[in-house]
Amino acid sequence: MQTVIARYQFELKPRTTFSIPSVLSLIMTAAFLPLFLFSQNTSHASEKANDPNIIYILADDMGYGDIRALNPECKIATPHLDQLAQGGMIFTDAHSSSSVCTPTRYGILTGRYNWRSRLKSGVLWGLSRRLIEPDRETVPSMLKQHGYYTACVGKWHLGMDWSLKQGGFATEQSYNKKTNPGWDVDYSKPIQNGPNSVGFDYFFGISASLDMPPYVYIENDRSQGIPTVTKAFFRDGPAHKDFEAIDVLPRITDKTVQIIEEHAAASKEGKPFFIYFPLNAPHTPILPTPEWQGKSGINAYCDFVMQVDDTVGQVMQALKKQGIHENTLVIFTADNGCSPAANFKEMTDKDHQPSYQFRGHKADIYEGGHRVPFIANWPARIKAGTHSDQLTCLTDLFATAADIVGAKVPDDAGEDSVSILPAMEGKADTPLREAAVHHSIRGAFSIRKDHWKLELCPGSGGWSFPKPGKDNLSELPAIQLYDLNHDAGEQKNVQAEHPEVVKELTTLLQSYADRGRSTPGKPQQNTGEVDIFKAGKSAQSMKKPAKKNTKKKS
Repeated sequence: MQTVIARYQFELKPRTTFSIPSVLSLIMTAAFLPLFLFSQNTSHASEKANDPNIIYILADDMGYGDIRALNPECKIATPHLDQLAQGGMIFTDAHSSSSVCTPTRYGILTGRYNWRSRLKSGVLWGLSRRLIEPDRETVPSMLKQHGYYTACVGKWHLGMDWSLKQGGFATEQSYNKKTNPGWDVDYSKPIQNGPNSVGFDYFFGISASLDMPPYVYIENDRSQGIPTVTKAFFRDGPAHKDFEAIDVLPRITDKTVQIIEEHAAASKEGKPFFIYFPLNAPHTPILPTPEWQGKSGINAYCDFVMQVDDTVGQVMQALKKQGIHENTLVIFTADNGCSPAANFKEMTDKDHQPSYQFRGHKADIYEGGHRVPFIANWPARIKAGTHSDQLTCLTDLFATAADIVGAKVPDDAGEDSVSILPAMEGKADTPLREAAVHHSIRGAFSIRKDHWKLELCPGSGGWSFPKPGKDNLSELPAIQLYDLNHDAGEQKNVQAEHPEVVKELTTLLQSYADRGRSTPGKPQQNTGEVDIFKAGKSAQSMKKPAKKNTKKKS
């Protein structure tokens, strides 16, 4: 009390006079002000204590059919993912926004389709510049405003700005296996515009896919050691001498568990955490650790899926050990379907179908390219053992997080994001989303509404048959239309029989492109031109490859 009085006496102006009642009133105010503030803070903390911890676990190149809880015929043991599903909700009609890595990750964090950004096709590389635009709202930046600690652990693959030795920044052209293998980068300098610039308090992981140099761990904005040797996990490139691809999944798993342990107590006191945990597995290089090698009895990819399952188990065990499992939302999903690098023949020979009943795989416009596993577990709010048939896109993770914390989403954020919280809580009796747009590796478009799926390209638009640039597409229809209620495997193109559906869906997709958004709100601007027919026209114009002359020279 004496300290308080002295402070107020010091602030009195010369010749200021006070009555005894006023002085007493001042003293009483000073005395009770800390109690009032404490009460207010306690009330606020109590309110925030109801906000859940949120963890997004993103598998890399994992098929819908690779989890037993989703595929009754799955031949891979996935006990932890099965348990996650049994304790929560399975979304049976969930999709990545793209059938490859980078675009989907952009959509998850921004709630915006990637084709609105500068990335119209393909993926970024390990030395690519940042993709997420400056000042764009993201899941972590939004949650930080609501008192969350935010961390990203794992595979970034959204670009960051690496400084070059001669000045300026690295680009996609900074890596060429033969002419420019990435040694022009100054790995001692801070990395600019990485995960910390889009709302993450903490980052630990790798810059891109594990088959893309540089092969070095990054913590926040610094390389953890300077690359001094060349290593190849498919592509040759600069590497730290101690960096080994096989160690990445265990290391990022340990780091995630550590963050849970360090922030568990704070989360109980009104400081929840958000962890974005993008795995490097089961993407190439397919390198399960020794204790998992051969465990599936099928092949290395299936062994790696089992290790991914164990990773999920370690995360859930940490949550339960810390007593925060009940009020933590854990979402497990994948960035796209299974890659052909997994060796589909080896798996089908053992009666395992990574794409389940769906056609195609990673890179394709077909369902196997973008229909992904999606499990939501939140004991406090999600009823155990439930499922939802709601059409869902991974861009929806933005609006869902905003809905959970009561954040108002501005018009220039989350343009393609719809909250699925009502579905999680069993309160969605009608479709939450009007339609969903999908995108192949070559930039081909597809739009899905109700049971109809329109694909604006001939063939797969990706890597499976009929493949652009390899197979004859010139005689195929320029567009494809499938009735998924009767043809989930996309075998019968019915575009000729339903021109009215083709027109309706084409018009809807064009409106989404023109308005810069697919949700209600003020129209927004895309970055660069968006031509929904361009990729399809390009594929349609390709001629049948000439047959190689197999005759031996005499």
